[in-house]
Amino acid sequence: MFTFSESSEKQIEKIMKKYPVKRSAILPLLALAQRQDGYITPEAMVEIGKRIDCSPAYVQSVCSFYTMFYTKPVGKYVIQFCINISCHLLGCDDLLEYTANKLNIKVGETTADNKITLLKEECLAECSAAPVMRLNDTYHTNLTREKIDQILDSLD
Repeated sequence: MFTFSESSEKQIEKIMKKYPVKRSAILPLLALAQRQDGYITPEAMVEIGKRIDCSPAYVQSVCSFYTMFYTKPVGKYVIQFCINISCHLLGCDDLLEYTANKLNIKVGETTADNKITLLKEECLAECSAAPVMRLNDTYHTNLTREKIDQILDSLD
C-alpha cells in the first residue's frame, strides 16, 4: 500500500490549492510520488487517482505518456542520451554504445549495483550543443568519449 509521507502531504496541500480543477494537479503529484519512492508504483497511481477524482487507469496513461516518469525502479543516476537527428548526426549512437559497454549494461537496464540506469530520449532540446545526455537533472553537451569518462568517474 502506498502512502505519501508527512512532508509530501504538506506539499500536496499546497499543490491542490493551486489547481481549481483537481485533475490538473496530476503532474505535480506524479513528480512528488516519484521523488518520494524513486519511481511510481501502481499503488501510487491508485492514491493519486483518489486525490484528483479519476481512475488509476487515467493516472497510468498520463504517467506512461511522459518519459520523465518511471514505473519501475531506476538507479541513483539516470542517464538519458538524446537520439534525435542533431545528436544522431554527431555520433550519439557510438557514444551511447560506448557508455553501455563501459557500464556493462544494455540500454534500458540498470547496473548491478543499482547505481546507474541508461536510457534513450527522443529529444533533450539542446540541438545546438549536440550530442547531449542528461544525468538526472543536469545536461551534458558536446559529448565525447573523454567527457563521458570524466562524468562517469565523478559519480559517487
